[in-house]
Amino acid sequence: MPQYKRIILKLSGEALADIDGVGISKNTLDDLAEQIAYLHQQGIEIGIVIGGGNILRGAEAEKLGIDRATGDYMGMLATIINALALQNALLRRDIDARVMSSFTIPEVAEPYILAKALSHFSKRRVIIFGGGTGLPFFSTDTTAALRALELKAEAIFKATKVDAVYSDDPMKNEKAVRYETITYTEFLLKNLKVMDATAVSLCRDFKLPIVLFSIKGKDTLIKAVIDGKVGTVIKEG
Repeated sequence: MPQYKRIILKLSGEALADIDGVGISKNTLDDLAEQIAYLHQQGIEIGIVIGGGNILRGAEAEKLGIDRATGDYMGMLATIINALALQNALLRRDIDARVMSSFTIPEVAEPYILAKALSHFSKRRVIIFGGGTGLPFFSTDTTAALRALELKAEAIFKATKVDAVYSDDPMKNEKAVRYETITYTEFLLKNLKVMDATAVSLCRDFKLPIVLFSIKGKDTLIKAVIDGKVGTVIKEG
């Protein structure tokens, strides 16, 4: 019996990409869709917040001479592309998935409305949230925290490139300490960069646990949600 009834899964854009972190990999997309479909079949209600870094980040747009706000809006559009790709992969597996956007693009996505999202869950649908918060200067990590709180999810699962939270970059510092659990406050005081501080602060205020794990490897999403034996849990002490 799954320990969670409703979760928010936070996927970076790079989680869909090839090894170079760019574009969308069919194998990666299919693997993710298979794992999400399995969790859905276990009766878990799943909302997915997806990033767009495999296509464009607002900070990268600044390097092109594009102002940060415009770059962030471009990045939000990139999240819609990823959301549609994941939706299609789930639909091909007979999983009813809906894309909801923070800004209005009715040709491809529904507007995000809380009551409508709750209705989708009641009808056994997976929801993919695109468009970030709909505002510049906020990360999709913050979007995940907001959606989790609004929808009364029981946890946020953040899939990333590293397998846990470390005291330092383990690729650069072999003495970096790996945490199985860490408190919100400790995470913030240590200024760890693996998740946006605004998102962690929101979760601390409402005691919403965050599980950070690597998307790499076989069935890591299933292991994180069902077994709870991978990654790091950020929670109240």
